[in-house]
Amino acid sequence: MHGHTGSTQSLRARGLTASLRGALHAIGALFAVITAASPASAQEQVKIGIGYGLAFLPDYICQDLKLVEKYGKALHLNVKASYERFSGAGPTQDALASGAIDMAPFGAAPLLLAREKTRNTPRQIVAISGIATLPAVLLSNRADVHSVADLRAADRIAMPTLTAPQMYFLQMQSQKTFGQYDRLRRQVTVLTPGDALAALLAGTGPVTAAFSSPPYTELALKDENIHPILRSETVIGGKASFLVMGAMAAYVSAHPKIPEVIDKAMDEAARIIHDDPRRAAQIYLAHEPSKALNAADVDAVLRDNKDEFGSAVEGMQVFADFLGWRGVLKTPPRSWKEIVAPALLSSPST
Repeated sequence: MHGHTGSTQSLRARGLTASLRGALHAIGALFAVITAASPASAQEQVKIGIGYGLAFLPDYICQDLKLVEKYGKALHLNVKASYERFSGAGPTQDALASGAIDMAPFGAAPLLLAREKTRNTPRQIVAISGIATLPAVLLSNRADVHSVADLRAADRIAMPTLTAPQMYFLQMQSQKTFGQYDRLRRQVTVLTPGDALAALLAGTGPVTAAFSSPPYTELALKDENIHPILRSETVIGGKASFLVMGAMAAYVSAHPKIPEVIDKAMDEAARIIHDDPRRAAQIYLAHEPSKALNAADVDAVLRDNKDEFGSAVEGMQVFADFLGWRGVLKTPPRSWKEIVAPALLSSPST
């Protein structure tokens, strides 16, 4: 009997051991599945909207050198950035509103207007980073024109869009010169930068002035018949953000470290533009091949504008005050700090 009992106990022990091994094997297999899946599930996708033009060079550098991923890793985030290009501001901002992208570029004034439209809602737009402060220059092909006061009623002023930064500079200067911000509105015609340059160089049509930005400014000024009559820094007394990256407040709340990641990536891109314009020029032309510009041309433009890129937002209060004075902004911010993500509060913004 004793031997039989011992044998039965031994069988039971072996059965329990086998069951335990099976359970441990199942747990191990489950853990392996979870471990294998966790990097993908933990990866944070950041969808960034971009457009066309030299102002987007920092984004191109971030994309090619994976700077968003680099600074995400520094903050212990597994970030993967994707960049979607749009043909204009409208489609880009529609994509942001629909959630198709997480952040989108805005001009200074459009960002302020979008902020007011979405104010006090989770969809409220906030600035998470500057991109570029490229100077805008009003050019003329008429030798007798030295300021906006010299423009005739028949002169047409080319503008890339009616919501471009240049449009607001023209309005601000019109207010200073004529006491009417919309005095020149009827003379504005919308043309792409390339078409505006061609019209100025031809000198045979009604377009005798164009509010330009790099690299078209530099291309135009190679012609001895074209000269500047107004600069954006003169209008507002300093730099102004040409492009600002904006996102919804709800996105910033849900991803509080991402604005810091974007700011650091933008600032490294700006340092590369400043320190190695030849490399930056090659990156630009890889994204936007040009028949009119070669690497040496873009290199020269970047050397002239080497300090016009980075995460700081500039001139926002000037735009806010102007739009508030016009009544377009019903509740203009009292400080630029009201419109930015926390990561920008310590930046040298204005």
